[in-house]
Amino acid sequence: MPLPSLWSNGNPVDPFRELRREMYDLFGAFARRWPMPTVDVGAEAPAINVGETDASVDVTAELPGVDLKDIQVSVDGNRLVISGEKKQESDREEKNWHIMERSYGSFHRAIALPFEPKDDAIQAHFDKGVLRVSVKKPPALQAKAKTIEVKAGAPATPASPSKAA
Repeated sequence: MPLPSLWSNGNPVDPFRELRREMYDLFGAFARRWPMPTVDVGAEAPAINVGETDASVDVTAELPGVDLKDIQVSVDGNRLVISGEKKQESDREEKNWHIMERSYGSFHRAIALPFEPKDDAIQAHFDKGVLRVSVKKPPALQAKAKTIEVKAGAPATPASPSKAA
């Protein structure tokens, strides 16, 4: 009895396609029936945005569920460090939880700055779960900031020198 051909009409046939489909269906059914809880190993790193103006570097960090007293902002050389802790709610043990996707624990983010800021050059404000940090640039860097005009169209090409005959 000959083996089945792996070629049909000139195109390769995947002999494991049906097996893969059955495995995906099996594991998909398992996941729908028994959702996997996340592992409680600590808070995720907060999402941040970093922007720059001529005068400052501005950082916003999303810290929902974190108390103001549990947030630290510090500077280590040219690194702005945002750290803290999101504390666990007290009713965790009182319920038979099926899914827990919220994270708790310590978090830490460090942002490298292109300069070493002075102590009085940093302001931080926390409102509605968003931390806003503004770091003033040193005067020497503020003077160096330039805005370059962007022109429309392709750049002009220099005329090629004529060849001597």
